[in-house]
This record gives sequence, structure tokens and C-alpha cells, in this order.
Amino acid sequence: MGEKEFGMIGLGRMGGNLSRQAMNKGFHVVGYTKGEFPPDLIREGLVPITSVDGFRDKLQPPRIVIMYIPAGPAVDTVIDRLGNVLGRGDVIVDGGNSYWGDSIERGKRLKEKGIYFIDLGTSGGVEGAINGACFMAGGEDKAMELIEPIILAMSVPNGYVHTGPVGSGHYTKLVHNGIEFGMLQAIGEGVDLLANSKFKLDTQAILNCWRHGSVIRSWLIDLLAQEYREHDGMENIPSYVEDTGEVNWLVEDAIRMEVPCPVITLSVIELFTSRDKQKLWARAIAMMRNGFGGHAFGPDKATAEERKHGKVGSEMCRK
Repeated sequence: MGEKEFGMIGLGRMGGNLSRQAMNKGFHVVGYTKGEFPPDLIREGLVPITSVDGFRDKLQPPRIVIMYIPAGPAVDTVIDRLGNVLGRGDVIVDGGNSYWGDSIERGKRLKEKGIYFIDLGTSGGVEGAINGACFMAGGEDKAMELIEPIILAMSVPNGYVHTGPVGSGHYTKLVHNGIEFGMLQAIGEGVDLLANSKFKLDTQAILNCWRHGSVIRSWLIDLLAQEYREHDGMENIPSYVEDTGEVNWLVEDAIRMEVPCPVITLSVIELFTSRDKQKLWARAIAMMRNGFGGHAFGPDKATAEERKHGKVGSEMCRK
């Protein structure tokens, strides 16, 4: 292997920006992607190939090829193709959000061919890909020795951990994503509480304050404060929250392992709720409440008054 070279499959937000970062640090990158090659990558020195077969000739053994493509059958298709192109001692790295169980099986298949496999959980988003990411890698020690110079060059200081055998990298990233969901949900609920307070609170100013010195200061708070400012609040932001489903896998794993993770589980359920335009569950509840208690369908002034004033407490606590 050349001291500072590797192949990259997928030149989108993550693969493309990691390639940019690597080339800026003196790495030789051979790239393959579906569709057009980003012109700036070619200008910066990326060597384009039109088929994964090209990695055999364009890289010196032991070759390292890193993939950043969506999880699912496409990963198996590319791995199987690479398995017929690369040779013994070469390394294939999956940097996407694949399921850790799939990674274990892929590692077994490649080991039969004498090819190493590393599952590389990657965090930090687009900014991390450009300026330094956080990596969680699962793989054999020998494979890690080959890839560590690349990972260390593209990570932030202390932003890399060899988590253990194949599968452990993607499992660790999956847990990371579950924690992320819980944090996102808690922050979102906090903003909702600010907006519905009896006080006329300046949410933008509060977010800016929380960014400095508070216990909950974080990159997520930074991002929310920035987006809140750029969009002049949240009124024009759709409430539908999309995701690619990885944390669903974590909840399934937790149930199998009998490990309670209520916050992460509820964050996934709340995400589903954001997509439910018909709210059939709410209609069913309304029907049952009408049946057993004669509760009104839809908004009802008398019920609303009872909700507001049924509890005897300080007027200061009421909106």
C-alpha cells in the first residue's frame, strides 16, 4: 500500500467531504461514484474510475477501499463485487450506517477470501467530514494497523476508538444514534415548553444563553440556535420528521437483550407521531372516550374550561 492512499466509493456529503479533507492532508484518493464526479474533487486531485474494477490497478496492495453508501442490499452488492476484484490482505471499510449484525456476516464472507472488513461508525455530520470526524471502528487488529493512519488523519483529536471485533463499530454508532434521538427529543420538548409558557419568552435569546456555560450546552443547541435565527423562528418549518430507521434497530435489539431504554424508545415513537397526518389513533381514543364518558368530539369549550380550572392552585401557575 502507498503510505497515504485509499479508494472511496460514494462521493456524496460524507464520502466526498472526507475525500476533500484527506486530499488536503496529502492523501492520494481514487474515487468511484454513481452519477457525475464533483468537479472540485477532480481539480483537487481525485483519480476517478468508472468501475470498482479500477481499484485493483490504481491502488497498491494491500489496498484500502472505504464505502459511504446507504445501508441495505446495495452494500452487499458492492462488497461482493469488491471481493472479486481485491486480493488477500486488502481491506474493505463500510463507513455507512449499516446494521451491526449485517456487518458481522459481511466480515465472515470476506474473511473466506482473505480480505479484511472494518465497520466504521462515523459521526460529526458534514462539518465533521470536512474538518475532522469521530470514528468508531470494528475489525481485526491487523486490519486496524493498516487503516489507522487514514482514520487518525481524518478524525478530530481523540475522536477515534477501536471498539473491538467486526460488528462492534456499527453497534457502537447505533447506540450513539439512539442517544442522539433522546437528546433531540428532550431539546425539542424544552423549546415547546418555552413557547407555551405564560411568560413571553425570547426563545432565541435563551438558546444563545444556553450555549454558553450551561449544563446542556452542546453542538445540538448551537445548531438549533443557528437554525432558529436563520429561519426567524419555527413557524415555517414542516413538523414531519424524517429518518432512515437505524434507531428502530436499536430498540429491537434492546427488547431482545431485555435492556430498558425508555427515553430512546419514546423518542422513536414521537418521531412516528410527527408523520401521522390522519391521527387515526387519536380518533379511536376520542370515540372510546365519547362512549364511556360522553366526552365531546373535537374542541369543546366546557371541557377546556374544566381542564384549565379543575385544579385549585396558585393563579401564578395558570396561563
